Amino acid sequence: MPLQLGDSVPDLVVDTTLQQQSSLSALIAGRAAVIYFYPKDATPGCTTEAQDFRDLMPEFTALHCVIIGVSRDSLKSHEKFKANECLPFDLISDTDESVCQAFDVIKLKNMYGKQVMGIERSTFFFDKQGKLQYHWPKVKAKGHAAEVLAKIKELI
Repeated sequence: MPLQLGDSVPDLVVDTTLQQQSSLSALIAGRAAVIYFYPKDATPGCTTEAQDFRDLMPEFTALHCVIIGVSRDSLKSHEKFKANECLPFDLISDTDESVCQAFDVIKLKNMYGKQVMGIERSTFFFDKQGKLQYHWPKVKAKGHAAEVLAKIKELI
C-alpha cells in the first residue's frame, strides 16, 4: 500500500554510501528529509537531478533538511557517482528493492519498446518527526530540486 500523508518513514535497514548499515529512520532522526528515488547512477536525467540537489544543498541545510538518494545500483556504483558529481549527501543502495517496494516506486515502464519494471522517479518529504508531508510522483529531473525546495519553504 502506498505511503499516505502523515505516515511515518518506513523503518528499514539500508546500505548507504557511508559504508554502514543503518535504519532509514535513524538516518533522518530529528531532521526533515528529502528522500528521492531515481532509476540509475550516471545517466543524463539522474545526473541532472543529483547535481541540482547538490547545488541547492546549502539552502536545504539551512532548513535543517537532509537529502538522501535511492536507486537499485550497488554501493560501488553509488560511490563512483557520488565522487564524480561531488555529491554532499548520502545514497542508499537498494539492490533487493525493499526500500523501493516500501515507497511503492517500482512501476511498469516502457524502455526501448519493451515493458520493464523500474523505478518511477519520485520524491518524498518527511518532517522532523519523520511524518510524510509531501510526495512528488512521476518527477521530471530538470528543475525538480528547486520545486522541492520551494515546497519545503511553504511547509516549514
